[in-house]
Amino acid sequence: MASKRVLIYGGRGQLGSACVAHFKAAKWWVASIDLAANDSADANVLVNVTESWPSQLEQVSNATATILGIQPVDAIICVAGGWAGGNAASKNFIKNCDLVWKQSVWTSCIASSLACRHLCEGGLLQLTGAQPGLGGTGGMIGYGMAKAAVHQLVQSLAQSNSGLPKGSVTTALLPTTLDTAVNRASMPSSDTGSWTPLTYIAELLEEWSSGAGRPPNGSLMKVITEGGVSRTEVHNTANV
Repeated sequence: MASKRVLIYGGRGQLGSACVAHFKAAKWWVASIDLAANDSADANVLVNVTESWPSQLEQVSNATATILGIQPVDAIICVAGGWAGGNAASKNFIKNCDLVWKQSVWTSCIASSLACRHLCEGGLLQLTGAQPGLGGTGGMIGYGMAKAAVHQLVQSLAQSNSGLPKGSVTTALLPTTLDTAVNRASMPSSDTGSWTPLTYIAELLEEWSSGAGRPPNGSLMKVITEGGVSRTEVHNTANV
């Protein structure tokens, strides 16, 4: 029987599926939260994308409480997200801003709420930012805005009055481009040597979830891949 437990928000996406597979291989009990079930997970919470933010929180919270009961989890990892481009003059500017806000900010906030209820003391809450969100993103304003909000959320959650369990750590990984099938299909001529493998992210998150090499609370961790070799680098650490 698995002794360690993890919630993976976005567990059916490409990165989420890689995380579910790696954690399962490492003998963790894994629950996936996503729009569709991941058959490799031990339990699934299905999200209704058409609902409002408060009702989505209520639905996910109730379903999660049902599958977890009173036993806390060691880590909550949110790898849900997506991308949409466009500047302020784009026809779909507001539509795309709304989309990426739901994909990244709604999910990160709901994951944070779940952490207050179900994360063990000393556990890990991992959200997903992006390096472009550290500065201006004129050609993809909505995306940059949403990721910048996640970065701020991480630093707020690292504060002592954030509501998270005692001794817990909140961090965010900030990749640039992940090596996914979708990215390879949409950017066939790109240099993939600078793209980060999903297996690297999954292995790193399992390591941090276990307590090994975990960065300081509130850290924004850049993921850098050069010549096919990946590493992390601290962008900054919250003043806690």
